[in-house]
Amino acid sequence: MRSAPLLSLFPVLAACTVTDTSEQADQSEEALASGRTIACAVAGNASYEPVCSVERVEQEDGSLMLVVRHPDGGFRRFDVLTDGRGLATSDGAEQATIDLADGKLDVTVGSDRYLFPATVRNNDAGE
Repeated sequence: MRSAPLLSLFPVLAACTVTDTSEQADQSEEALASGRTIACAVAGNASYEPVCSVERVEQEDGSLMLVVRHPDGGFRRFDVLTDGRGLATSDGAEQATIDLADGKLDVTVGSDRYLFPATVRNNDAGE
């Protein structure tokens, strides 16, 4: 039996902190300017563009959350899973569908799609 590959998100998603609402728009523009972006296709757009900023937030319990901000002001929160599955939605009724393609984690939630950089680690040893 073959087990699933382990995934880890690249450290490209640099650490930052969540700020109050008045600073969030400025922070998103700053993130776009500094390169902390991923390709996304939001609100049903057909093509991916590198316009979603990503914030990396460490929770009090030590877990990691990624906040992806859309150019229109919308956002999604994802929990980084430590079991190799990648990401899961942090809140809301819609669950993420995740595929691995060409070294990228292709995440779909509703009509929004995101491409996160990922590393595949083989865990087939010992079978």
